[in-house]
Amino acid sequence: MTPVIVVGAGPVGLAGALLLARLGVPSVVLEAQPGRVGVGSRAICVQRDILDILERVGVGRTVVDAGVTWYSGRMFYREHEVFAMSFPEPPPGQFPPFVNTPQNVVETQLERRVLAEPLIDLRYDSAVVGLTQDADGVTVRLSTQEEIRGTHCIAADGSRSTVRGLLDLSFDGHSFPDRFLITDIRAKLEFSVPERRFYFDPEWNPGRQVLLHPQPDSIWRIDWQVPEDFDFEAERANGGLDARVRKVIGDTDYDLVWASVYRFHQRRVPHLLVGRVLLAGDSAHLMSPFGARGMNSGLADVENAAWKIAADRAGWSGPGLLESYDHERGAAADENLKVTGTTMRFLVPANDTERARRRDVLERSVIDAEARVDIDSGKLSEPFWYLDSPLTTPASDADIAAFPRGPGEVRPPVSGALCPDLSLTRKERLRGEFGPWFTVVAGEQADVGERSGVEDLTVRVVRVPDAVADTLRIGSEGALLVRPDGFIAASLAADGLPEALMTAHRKAVGW
Repeated sequence: MTPVIVVGAGPVGLAGALLLARLGVPSVVLEAQPGRVGVGSRAICVQRDILDILERVGVGRTVVDAGVTWYSGRMFYREHEVFAMSFPEPPPGQFPPFVNTPQNVVETQLERRVLAEPLIDLRYDSAVVGLTQDADGVTVRLSTQEEIRGTHCIAADGSRSTVRGLLDLSFDGHSFPDRFLITDIRAKLEFSVPERRFYFDPEWNPGRQVLLHPQPDSIWRIDWQVPEDFDFEAERANGGLDARVRKVIGDTDYDLVWASVYRFHQRRVPHLLVGRVLLAGDSAHLMSPFGARGMNSGLADVENAAWKIAADRAGWSGPGLLESYDHERGAAADENLKVTGTTMRFLVPANDTERARRRDVLERSVIDAEARVDIDSGKLSEPFWYLDSPLTTPASDADIAAFPRGPGEVRPPVSGALCPDLSLTRKERLRGEFGPWFTVVAGEQADVGERSGVEDLTVRVVRVPDAVADTLRIGSEGALLVRPDGFIAASLAADGLPEALMTAHRKAVGW
């Protein structure tokens, strides 16, 4: 069977291959590096709904167990604590709002699953140097001159994407002048609970900020905003780096595990789909890490891509299904770039007006609680809603207005949103019932048999207790049509399911 080509063996590429395998689709994963590079934490914060994606490929629980779960964050301006936030703990069996598991650990867990999966051929030291495509597939050429043929290609080869260059795609946007010094240190810090700490204008980094995040094995991630002319090697050699760390942690013994200096970018390709090539993660978009929208959005990209590729290969998708990848994930990228761009304008003001506003907000926050809502240290990652997707049967304006957003909330469903996770029994939860194809969620007595036309090989019916049906606002007569990625394609009466299913497949399921 002709595989799908996945370029890049980072978390996005590995997860993409596993998601394809879950749908019965073989893949070959091509990585230019000679082996796994497990240095540094890089992305660390995994959001609850992304843990569900990882659980669908068998590593969600292990990623949680390998990381540090945190439920609170504190924010400081100079010597003043100006804001504290907390998330409720989840019901038994559900994932926490956020867990800090370093990217290299996530990659290791994914790689173990990949190596055990017979549908995946993982090849290191396999640099792609050429790419052509036609109406039936994609051919890539390796540096060894070997050619590999695939039905589709997922480009997950990072910020310096070779595939993006071979497609001659622009990567428009901008870079920020200030840089960020990122360190992983191992130390026993005297914090009562693991929490995110954000310091604005501390005396040990005046005019800029510092962020602390807990990691496993007593490792702490410390991010300093530093000037454009910061010389890392000189600071390390002259003791300046040690002095920086000491000002944060005091006299506590520590080991420097990893350090690097980054410049942050806001960039995006004009199209996430080019023929049969789908760009995902950093190859498609780059954004600042404040808010944890990088790796999380990349994993959401590849789940969206995987089921659409599988449907296209199976022959039951219309011409609009693959194109909807660009529509949906392009809109998600735009929202993430808008959110992170606003954050970076607060963190790294570009002009006197922005600097004055930041200073005013921070100074007022010390004495005025209402000013604290304007402090922007990064709006934390959350799923993008596909309200305007061509695959979604539209919800009413009233339904959308009644559907609150926010971490830790049990939210009623609306078309285009991610289906909420609810407990069915002490050990079973609703999201555990989804996939790999479409799912109809209905009450125990709802008529979703032959009349509704959902007894198709691509559709599974899940009956839920009446109390759950009431929470989902479907009662005894309604139903939810849930996509393979857990998003609600429609919330409606049972007899409307055939048309909604055709819309979600782009009018090509043969009803």
